[in-house]
Amino acid sequence: MRAFYITAPGETAFGEIDPPVPARDEVLLQVDRVGLCGSDLNTFRGRNALVTYPRIPGHEIAGTILELGADVPAEFSVGQRVSLVPYYNCGTCIACEVGRTNACLNNQTLGVQREGALTEQIVVPHRQLLATKLVDPADFAIIEPLAVGFHATSRAQVTERDTVVVFGCGAIGLGVVAGCVARGARVIAVDIDDGKLDLARQVGAAETINSMVMEVEPKVHDLTDGRGANVAIEAVGLPQTFVAAVNVVGPLGRVVYVGYPPEPVSFQTKYFLMKELDIRGSRGALREDFEAVVEYLEGGRYPVEASTTKVFPFDQTGQALREWDDNPALVTKFMIDVGPVA
Repeated sequence: MRAFYITAPGETAFGEIDPPVPARDEVLLQVDRVGLCGSDLNTFRGRNALVTYPRIPGHEIAGTILELGADVPAEFSVGQRVSLVPYYNCGTCIACEVGRTNACLNNQTLGVQREGALTEQIVVPHRQLLATKLVDPADFAIIEPLAVGFHATSRAQVTERDTVVVFGCGAIGLGVVAGCVARGARVIAVDIDDGKLDLARQVGAAETINSMVMEVEPKVHDLTDGRGANVAIEAVGLPQTFVAAVNVVGPLGRVVYVGYPPEPVSFQTKYFLMKELDIRGSRGALREDFEAVVEYLEGGRYPVEASTTKVFPFDQTGQALREWDDNPALVTKFMIDVGPVA
């Protein structure tokens, strides 16, 4: 059975592995489609400190059940199309004890700390599965990045009374926009690419700002009648957007960070105090976020096709990573067709 590996920074190869066999509480999945994530790109670039090489990447998954273990409940059946929660938690650390399993101290994510889904078949515990009414594999493969965005929205406690500035309109940033709009908030989306800003409007952003041609802080000031935004959510991972998120919110603002800057960030910390800001991190997603995204997608409210930059055949997975590395600003979502889709 073929598997795709990132063997070292900038290097990839296909290898042969034994077909997996499900245990009593597991299902065997045919992998139909996998969305490439920023963590996969960073593994390819050698910037993912959580990864050892070689590694099979991939955790944004659409699959079809091929075989059921003896203890898998009746809600799952052979031939059923599913996605899954790709995070594995320990159940015993302080985060797990209070139900914040996404922040597990011993977390293992498919394609990061353990082998991922860019292979023809995988086995997973049935408790990781997400069953939905969706039928298109592209819908299934977009669930995880949208869930990360929905979780950030939850961390920000967004309501219909809020104006939210979202920095970054990649796959996760669009998930943030979708999550905020689903809660009735007004969204101002910020990016450097007009195509991504157009997608943000399709998802429901009320206003957009191209930060390459317009100063963000004065524009947000104008759009909020000088009050500042209630919430800023950063989904870029650059020092300048980390700082801008603090600057665009008004008094009592909430700032949530999803991105990972590559270097330290310097703040005027007086604004934390003067505005009495709530500043929070957001990591991964909880199962309830995945379920909220499934319900959202079942309502047909997300432009999946428009937000998919390109679909590559399995043989061209390495090429996909190289293209993304060469032109990151132009990519919203690359997907890989792994297996046959009926």
